[in-house]
Amino acid sequence: MNVSLRVNGRAVDVDVEPHDMLVDVLRDQLGLTGPRVTCGVGLCGTCTVLLDGQPVSGCLLMTPLAAGHEITTVEGLPDDDTVVAAFDRNHAFQCGYCIPGMVMTARAMVDSGQASTTEEIREGLGGNLCRCGCYLKIIDAIEEASQ
Repeated sequence: MNVSLRVNGRAVDVDVEPHDMLVDVLRDQLGLTGPRVTCGVGLCGTCTVLLDGQPVSGCLLMTPLAAGHEITTVEGLPDDDTVVAAFDRNHAFQCGYCIPGMVMTARAMVDSGQASTTEEIREGLGGNLCRCGCYLKIIDAIEEASQ
C-alpha cells in the first residue's frame, strides 16, 4: 500500500505492508539511520522519533498509522539545536548508540516544559536506556537545554 508521510518537514510517499513498523521504513526506505532498532518491543528508546512533537517508539508504530502526522527524526533537528548542543557541551554520550533517541525524548521534554526539575527529567527518560551509564551527563545536558 502507498502511504503519504511528512518526515522532517517534507512530504514523502512510501510503499509499505500494513504491518511495517515506522522505524524500519525510516531506515530502509528513507535512509534515516538516527532511529535505531535494538529491542523491538518499545523498551529501550533507541528508535524514538517525534510524532506531532511527542516521543514515540518507532518499533511499535505501524507506518500507516503515522500518515497525517508530522514525524521528526534526529536528522530533522536544525544544526543549531539547543538540545544537541547541550549534549555535546556536557559530553552526554559514550558509545553514542542511544543518543538519537535520548535527544528526541529530551527535545520533546524541553519543548513541553517537562524538564524543569531533575525528577521530571529522570521520569521523562524512563523509556530510554543507556547501557554505558551516561545518565548523569544526559540529565545535566537536558537541564542546561531547558534553561
